[in-house]
Amino acid sequence: MASTINLDSIDALAAIYPHSPGHLHVVRPQIEQRVQLVKTWGIQPGEKVLEIGCGQGDCTVALAAAVGDEGSVTAVDPASLDYGSPFTLGEAQSHLRASPLGSRIKFVQADPVQYLQTTTDHYTTAIMAQCTWYFAEPRVLSEILAALLSRVDRVCISEYSLVASDHRAFPHVLATLAQASLECRNPNSQSNIRTVLSPDRIRKVASAAGFVVENEQTLRPPEGMLDGKWEVGWVLSNGFEKQVEELIAEAKEKSVVLAARDSVRGAAKLVEERGESICTMDVWVAVFESA
Repeated sequence: MASTINLDSIDALAAIYPHSPGHLHVVRPQIEQRVQLVKTWGIQPGEKVLEIGCGQGDCTVALAAAVGDEGSVTAVDPASLDYGSPFTLGEAQSHLRASPLGSRIKFVQADPVQYLQTTTDHYTTAIMAQCTWYFAEPRVLSEILAALLSRVDRVCISEYSLVASDHRAFPHVLATLAQASLECRNPNSQSNIRTVLSPDRIRKVASAAGFVVENEQTLRPPEGMLDGKWEVGWVLSNGFEKQVEELIAEAKEKSVVLAARDSVRGAAKLVEERGESICTMDVWVAVFESA
């Protein structure tokens, strides 16, 4: 069955990915966006791919479909296997191992740099798909890219662009910056947004590590992708406000974060007054090669 599943089989890939009953409509746009990335990067059958920051494996499953039976995907993530919701990393990864594409995937729970130090394998492509904002600090990206320089033919990165070509995504941009203004004061952050790196910052970090941009573009996510709605919802929640009160003692700093939150509320209200729904911001997609 695996040989019949390819990047044009979005419904089949979404069905493979773990989801609760009745929530396939939530999963499908996520998988569609990952397929969009994999096609843009031009992942080929037979490739030996290293995915960094694989999480629950939404991009992993698309990569496994692309590399075919002769290829492989080594998916590395340092997070605890009990991290994540509604499915933990451990649950999601076990589910994908048992899927028709499972034989193509090797999941590894490890720090990426430390993992590369334990193996001499060379990879055709290293992938970082919308994972850099999970890094504890910008230095982590620098260390990963330095470790990859002699171990891969190219590095493919995607990250949210901090640009909204669709006005409905502007609240998502503001919510990202509001979260970042809080999380930079949280040394034990478990947020989706811990370190915000813009495309320009990622380019500069990659250049310092010895990479050059081979190509880049900005893509609009599929209409049903809910990341923007989720992030806006969190910033406007009582839980976010509670964290502001707990983590920030200085009144001037607190007012900055709360003002950022208010800007999210105002932008979201404008979208809602038009009878529209908040959507997800544009995604920057790039390919780097060694200089």
